[in-house]
Amino acid sequence: MTETRTREQQAQEEQLPAQYVNYVFFKLDPLWRRLPDDEREAGKREFLAAVEEHSVGMLLRSFSLMGLRSDADFMLWRIGHDLDAFEAMQAALMKTGLGRYLSVTYSYFGLARRSIYVGEQTPGFENRRYIVPGEGEYLFVYPFVKTREWYGLPLEERQRMMNEHMQIGRKHYPVKNNTAYCFGIEDYEFILSFEAESPEKFQDLMMELRESEASSYTELDTPIFTCRRRDLPEVLETLG
Repeated sequence: MTETRTREQQAQEEQLPAQYVNYVFFKLDPLWRRLPDDEREAGKREFLAAVEEHSVGMLLRSFSLMGLRSDADFMLWRIGHDLDAFEAMQAALMKTGLGRYLSVTYSYFGLARRSIYVGEQTPGFENRRYIVPGEGEYLFVYPFVKTREWYGLPLEERQRMMNEHMQIGRKHYPVKNNTAYCFGIEDYEFILSFEAESPEKFQDLMMELRESEASSYTELDTPIFTCRRRDLPEVLETLG
């Protein structure tokens, strides 16, 4: 009965539109802080207005990296079904008074899809077609690539190792993983993001995962970005 229900769920999901996922990281030019106060305030208002205008039908969340990395000051996490909307928003943002002083240092793009390794033993397995963000205070983002040897293993062997991997993940609930698939459309295979209540909770998970058998087949999992969830007006205030 469970197997039949899973097949029916997968068939229904195949009829749904593709869900696009984008993490775009911005770095501020220090010259911005030398501008007059009124010019900076106007630039931030333009930026906020452009986001509001172009985020209709899109899920958008903002995060601060201020003081946590030298190559990015804030990040926008965008999820939607229309790539034209992503493009239009990005063009509008960069034309604002603030946007003229921003550079995009990283931008990761992927698709949400059901994992072949997720089964009934995984909480929420019945709805894995789309990414549904939670309410974590922190988001940890990084690209991910498996070794070619991994894909040469029988599916049953990979499933066995992933069962251990998922069991470790359940021990560290409520840390929540969001996986976007990048095969053929990005330089990486996956873009991972983990929602957690603190860096300590996420680090505990990662230290245990490092000892799992599946982790020995990891080829790349850097750079790693520690992002703090903030409302966009608050993020922009930190820029000065």
